[in-house]
Amino acid sequence: MKKLADYVVGNVERFGSHRMTREDVIEFASRFDPQPFHLDDLAAAVNPIFGRLAASGWHTASATMRMLVDHARQTGFTAMGSPGLKSLRWITPVYPGDVLSVESEILDARQSKSRPEIGLVEARTTTFNQHGETVMSMIATTVVPA
Repeated sequence: MKKLADYVVGNVERFGSHRMTREDVIEFASRFDPQPFHLDDLAAAVNPIFGRLAASGWHTASATMRMLVDHARQTGFTAMGSPGLKSLRWITPVYPGDVLSVESEILDARQSKSRPEIGLVEARTTTFNQHGETVMSMIATTVVPA
């Protein structure tokens, strides 16, 4: 199990692979973000931003989270929760057939002043498509054992 001292500011890791299928894009949108450009080819085709069926940004964020959790399990990372995100940006649309991967950079790692038994790790997570284009970025803080 990793502890606070194991997180080195500046450390960068690249990992994960998640294919966004057409079926998954439509299913996710149907349940959680039922906007026409996530559900219907014709509506998406006339959308000046997407031009074709596109995944919900929340679907992209969920796929990113899955890759983060899978990587955490493989590397002994123990998250105790999160106080939230500092930023979240969707930069390039994600389309059915895109294969996503993740890069995580440690920005800060510190012991909590009010609760010394926990540490706070701030990381920038960048999600890429198969062309190396950035599709999403976020900065989040995770609570870890001190």
